[in-house]
Amino acid sequence: MRVCVIGTEYVGLVTGACLAHIGHHVICVENNEEKVKLLQAGQSPIFEPGLSKIMLAAIQAGRIEFTTNLGIGVTHGEIVFIAVGTPRLPTGETDTRYVEAVAESVGTYLDGDPKVIAIKSTVPIGFSDRLRTIVLDSVTERQQVLVGTSNIRSMTLHLEVVEATFNVVSNPGFLQEGSAVHDTFNPDRIVLGGSNPKALAMMRELYAPIIDRRYATDPTLPPVPVLVTDLISAETIKHTTNAFLATKIGFINEIANICDRVGADITQVAKGIGLDSRIGDKFLQAGIGWGGSCLPKDISALIYTAEDYGCEAELLKAVVSVNHRQRLVAIEKLQQVLTILQGKTIGLLGLSFKPNTDNMYDAPALHLIEQLNQLEAKVKAYDPIVSQSGICHGLSGVLVETNPEQLADGCDALILVTDWKQFQQLDYRKLAILMATPIMIDGRNFLSREELQRAGFYYLGIGC
Repeated sequence: MRVCVIGTEYVGLVTGACLAHIGHHVICVENNEEKVKLLQAGQSPIFEPGLSKIMLAAIQAGRIEFTTNLGIGVTHGEIVFIAVGTPRLPTGETDTRYVEAVAESVGTYLDGDPKVIAIKSTVPIGFSDRLRTIVLDSVTERQQVLVGTSNIRSMTLHLEVVEATFNVVSNPGFLQEGSAVHDTFNPDRIVLGGSNPKALAMMRELYAPIIDRRYATDPTLPPVPVLVTDLISAETIKHTTNAFLATKIGFINEIANICDRVGADITQVAKGIGLDSRIGDKFLQAGIGWGGSCLPKDISALIYTAEDYGCEAELLKAVVSVNHRQRLVAIEKLQQVLTILQGKTIGLLGLSFKPNTDNMYDAPALHLIEQLNQLEAKVKAYDPIVSQSGICHGLSGVLVETNPEQLADGCDALILVTDWKQFQQLDYRKLAILMATPIMIDGRNFLSREELQRAGFYYLGIGC
């Protein structure tokens, strides 16, 4: 099928590359010329395991193109994905300006050819209906310019043709940064929100190779479930999914803090409750809280929407509050062992909000840097990806080192912030020797207490 993906940020680029990989002809539209040149050269502007490989293969096979020309993309696509960013405003509301601008521009290129406008961007609940109106208003404005307001009959006929041949579908993504390519080919479900049978059938055809598990890690599994629902329910599913995951993390962190007081081991408690099929073992790893682009934005948007409709959403507000407080647990543990942090040197193992990504949006590391600076501690950090990229040059209040040994040198304590797999393989005996005082605050309960203690560290986990 012919596909247009508007926006080459995280969701858009992964979606476009994966659809090209399974055989579709994809044109990705991006308004940043330098970024387009980078993409045309086969270089991914984001770090995501497996993405560069499939993107380069698709370019070489002629199945994916990158352009700044929106008209070329929209004209090409039978299915037009809108995947531009929707950042969070200070109020918690979702900023839809970029989606609205794209929808308005798309309307100027609709000419009556059948189109499905699929919304991948995370938009507020109820926005998809509004998007249809924005597109139609754009079509109306264009017709007024082309035929003049005096030719009402011609303009009305054109609008009727366009309105009958384009449909809006909500197709939320559930990709996890660090495993997005894998998640695309191995989804738990595909959600399609809409009412037009032909548009929904086109979306099923688009995803058929994925639904049939042709590209799955385990192709013997049954077909991927496809949930077809209305637009508003599809939008709500997206927000609710991330809000529930955030709630689950917040819950286990609350229990971890109780474990710290009573002497229980949160890793064993989590294992015990995770064996209950009603609960499951995912998202039960206690630590210093969540960050990133999805969980904070979606739960904030859901709270904002609830309040807009007269609901208080007290549980969701508590989840946000718990997560904010949880980031201070590592500071409290440092104060337990070092007492005064003023003048002390603290090293952070990890900067990205999770492993296998360079994303630092709302990362716990940023909050720790801010708090440690306020306590007049010297802060150093090392991250396998961020330390090697230009991102580190934009950080303040922290000295970003290029290897773990430089990080440990002279430190009074280390905090494991991001559970990068590489951090389990470090020579901690060597790091302990380099430190002023070998203290490890394991903010993810990711390292082996026994191994760290044998290496000479004083080890403190979260709830264990």
